Amino acid sequence: MLDHTNVFRPRRKTFLRLTVLGTVLAAATALSGCSGSPGGSDSDNTVSFYSWDNEASMKPILDEFKKENPSIDLKVSYGTPVQGYISTLQTRINSGTAADVFIITAENKTEIMNGGFAKDLSGEPWIGNIADAAKATYTKDGKVYGAATSSWGGGILYNKDLLAKVGFTNPPETWNDFLALCKKLKDAGITPFYEPADTIPVSLAALVGLQNQASGGTMDADIWAGKTSFAKTWTGPLEDWSKLFSQGLVSSSVAGLTGDQITSEFQRGSVAMISTGSWALGSIQKAAPNMNIAFMPVPGDSGTYWAGAVSPGYAINAKTQHPQSAEKLVEFLQSKTAVELYQKQNAAITTTKDFTPKLDPALSPMVPAVRDGKFYLPQVTWPTNSAALNSEAVSLLQQLIQGQSTPEKVASGLDAKLASLQGK
Repeated sequence: MLDHTNVFRPRRKTFLRLTVLGTVLAAATALSGCSGSPGGSDSDNTVSFYSWDNEASMKPILDEFKKENPSIDLKVSYGTPVQGYISTLQTRINSGTAADVFIITAENKTEIMNGGFAKDLSGEPWIGNIADAAKATYTKDGKVYGAATSSWGGGILYNKDLLAKVGFTNPPETWNDFLALCKKLKDAGITPFYEPADTIPVSLAALVGLQNQASGGTMDADIWAGKTSFAKTWTGPLEDWSKLFSQGLVSSSVAGLTGDQITSEFQRGSVAMISTGSWALGSIQKAAPNMNIAFMPVPGDSGTYWAGAVSPGYAINAKTQHPQSAEKLVEFLQSKTAVELYQKQNAAITTTKDFTPKLDPALSPMVPAVRDGKFYLPQVTWPTNSAALNSEAVSLLQQLIQGQSTPEKVASGLDAKLASLQGK
């Protein structure tokens, strides 16, 4: 499954506020009353699916499912990651109209699992095909609530031919080197860099990941325990990242662009570099097959790093009225047939145990790190309230991009939001 995918999920739009956990939990009664019993009848052979990936990515996979299951009427709707998808899903959960099968993500897994909105998959006969790291990401109290079939790495995807025009030979080793490369491109009349800002940006996530690495990998747990704070750990990475805008290397208008728009600009050759994930490679190569592209990690002061995570997983609505059809769909989506089709469509770094993908050379720089789990995404490692904090981070970062805030205020704002969520 993509992360976030097409995250970083890049198929994201609008900056919708996420429904806070309290609202979702308060709606649990409505869900149980409207969605039917888990033991409901499958006599109508119907299953609904709310997809995180777009129609172009999923059509070959779902066509094959319909071919293998002609008696099942599959009804599909498509969301736009990240925040638009999560907000819509939560609204549908609240009203009891959520699909039989939907996507559980890093940003909403805590709410989904704590709220009892997804079915426990740990007893499914095929669950052993899911990678251990993938199961762990969507496990609570020994129960697995999502079937993720891939992991992703996020870094900087670049157009080799455009960078060659300014003498580029090797990826930058420090953030200042990256800023210098952006300046060379801008001075040469080439738009240097874009990234969507409707979730925590890939480049910022990687810079914070370096800080987490320097803290021994316990940074987020320590923040939640009160041993440190966002102000102490995030201010430095935010100061570095914000130079993209304060130095005029990236226009503040980027905050209004969706991931799809940014990807389209890159495909047209209008921008030299974008931050994105491994999930975007397939669609970009199809749209621009002759473009010479490669990934590089995000460079920081103490080394280079990748954003990334286990991809979103397939989840079954705990109150589905079509449990058998829903189980058939998820079983198919994690099967070798479906995963191979998905990998072909999206160049995903799939991780299921019965299929070994042949990956594009453009992914080579990130594959070892992704398979070793040497990546970072705040929304995954935040112990609680990841959806609400992600929403707050997006709002604060947009203010920073527009010059209406400072790195210090963004970090302290996250501390204030966490404190309020913890009832302090």
